[in-house]
Amino acid sequence: MAAPTEADIIKILEGVRDSVTGRNVVEAGFIDGLATRGGHVSFAVEVPAERGPTAEPLRKACEDAVSRLPGILSVSVVLTAHRERDDKRARPPAAPPPHTHNHSHQHGSQPVDTSKGVPGVGAVIAVASGKGGVGKSTVAVNLALGLQALGLKVGLLDADIYGPSVPRLLAIREKPRSDGKKLFPIEKFGLKTMSIGFLVDEDKPMIWRGPMVQSALTQMLSDVEWAPLDVLVVDMPPGTGDAQLTLAQRVPLKGAVIVSTPQDLALIDARKGLNMFRKTEVPVLGIIENMSTFLCPNCGHESHIFGHGGARATAAELGCDFLGEIPLVPSIRETSDAGTPIVAKAPGSPEARAFIAIAKIVAEKLSVGATRSAPKIVFE
Repeated sequence: MAAPTEADIIKILEGVRDSVTGRNVVEAGFIDGLATRGGHVSFAVEVPAERGPTAEPLRKACEDAVSRLPGILSVSVVLTAHRERDDKRARPPAAPPPHTHNHSHQHGSQPVDTSKGVPGVGAVIAVASGKGGVGKSTVAVNLALGLQALGLKVGLLDADIYGPSVPRLLAIREKPRSDGKKLFPIEKFGLKTMSIGFLVDEDKPMIWRGPMVQSALTQMLSDVEWAPLDVLVVDMPPGTGDAQLTLAQRVPLKGAVIVSTPQDLALIDARKGLNMFRKTEVPVLGIIENMSTFLCPNCGHESHIFGHGGARATAAELGCDFLGEIPLVPSIRETSDAGTPIVAKAPGSPEARAFIAIAKIVAEKLSVGATRSAPKIVFE
């Protein structure tokens, strides 16, 4: 049986009438972020802010209507509440939030509470950068693999909603399974991983506003079966916007790692990222200088294409630790593009050992700062 199209879903939703406005939910402009993929359907019901606490029946009516369509495998509907907007037309499709089959939350009036941590996870750390293009995701993946190489149970959350990189970096093309209540992370190279990119097509744009991004992030933390983990590494989106503040304020991060290149421009933005974590009282574990030195694969000559030592100097200036340098070598780029990160592909190589050395420093810091309830981190 063929899966329903977006047009089929819109048509069925036109039969759901809102008792307050007297119009159907499509005509009223309440349907946002509609996406369908192989029978898996997701969208948001967006109502005015004052209706948020009482609009759950409308969300449920939309979910039930779509569930009755032939060929539907799962339906995920979130309720969001916003101030009235001028444009009441249904917007173009976006990407589905990470919920499946008849399991949803109302957001805005009742946000998911992750303030007490992620169950079964000893420590959550963020890998962040003040700007894009510094190789943050590559560092996050290899750092997670480095921590795992030390004997830890490690998870990796791709928190970049608009530009998820983990599916490509780990060559994951499957969808996570669900039991109707929880999503189960996809395991690759021993890592438990989750990304919005597992749920949407790679070339599909994310047309989401802040509240929907916050909803997706909190769900990927609280509604994914992460346990048991010693460390959950969060690959943060670049910058200091809504997504970063959501994680910094709602999740008890044990620390943050800042990634920068040696360039002055990148270091300016790295300072902003570092200061954001300090203002939200998240410990900064240190700064990594990525693309630090280019090593010619033919003759071994060193070239400082982007400069050298800027991150170390910035760390000293700002009073935080310098965690180490990652060289600019073709093997890191090639293995990343192939979905076999260097620490997994060639753990004994000099570039992989650079990541593992940084992972050991991070593990030491987490062990010292661990709470009594958290699993103790042990490594050789």
